[in-house]
Amino acid sequence: MEPADARRRVARHGRGTFQAGRQRPDIRLRETTTMAKIAFIGLGNMGGPMAANLLKAQHQVAAFDLSAKALEAAVAAGASRAADVAAAVKGAEVVITMLPAGKHVREVYEGAVLGAAAKGALLIDCSTIDVESARHVAAAAAKAGLDMVDAPVSGGVGGATAGTLTFMVGGPDAAFARAKPILEKMGRNIVHAGASGNGQAAKICNNMMLGITMIGTCEAFMMAKRLGLDAQKLFDIASTASGQSWALTSYCPVPGPVPTSPANRDYAAGFTAAMMLKDLMLAQDAARSVGASTPMGAEAAQLFSLFVGSGSGSVDFSGIIRMIDGR
Repeated sequence: MEPADARRRVARHGRGTFQAGRQRPDIRLRETTTMAKIAFIGLGNMGGPMAANLLKAQHQVAAFDLSAKALEAAVAAGASRAADVAAAVKGAEVVITMLPAGKHVREVYEGAVLGAAAKGALLIDCSTIDVESARHVAAAAAKAGLDMVDAPVSGGVGGATAGTLTFMVGGPDAAFARAKPILEKMGRNIVHAGASGNGQAAKICNNMMLGITMIGTCEAFMMAKRLGLDAQKLFDIASTASGQSWALTSYCPVPGPVPTSPANRDYAAGFTAAMMLKDLMLAQDAARSVGASTPMGAEAAQLFSLFVGSGSGSVDFSGIIRMIDGR
């Protein structure tokens, strides 16, 4: 790393890395009925609303994001502004991260969080990343004497805003027990998936199924149109028959049957096609790493790659019906 790059990294993420044996101030999460001091790192489309719900629950939130606009929105909602990751983490009882990819999670935790976190702090990573990175960072946290869970989410921006997310949580039982009351302020379904990394495993398996079923749903509506079957009629039948799925009943890819679906807003994204492609590629990487055959998952990844490559990455993932329909 060039010296200038190193200086920029320190400016973004704080000073230094964790050193074994460093003395930490002891800090323990108080009863969850009282305010907790929470550091929230990553305030994008998902992280911003999640942090806002913690503020609504009367927790204290120290926020940091590389985006000035995202940070300003969090401050406007009541968060305190942190100069960098280390400043946000200092004195926090809980640290929550929502970051783009595994490399960012590794950099933020190893470059700042593990060195700045107080003794007894709870670490919660809500990013969707590869299983290997999740387990690597969890092991580093354990070595530093810190509880950590990986807790990726499902539910999109709407769920993040409404506080109805599903959290898929990986980590030790004791860490999960500590994390659950905090996660309940941001979500409705909090599921312990097992050991560290299993939250990420659950997330990529779930989203592989979602990508596959969305493509099948789009194909069915495209074929129904060509056969002269009304979209509403198909929805009424399939939603109460064996074709029922979340992709159909919550994110129907044609306008009309589900008023809240992105199809009624010209596919303005609740969950972008680019994010779906990211998750499908994570699933393919995981499948290769364990020798799992996922031909439908591979086909879904290829189709979303074509869709995103056509310039539609910011469109809702249900908008892939446009490509399938030849539009």
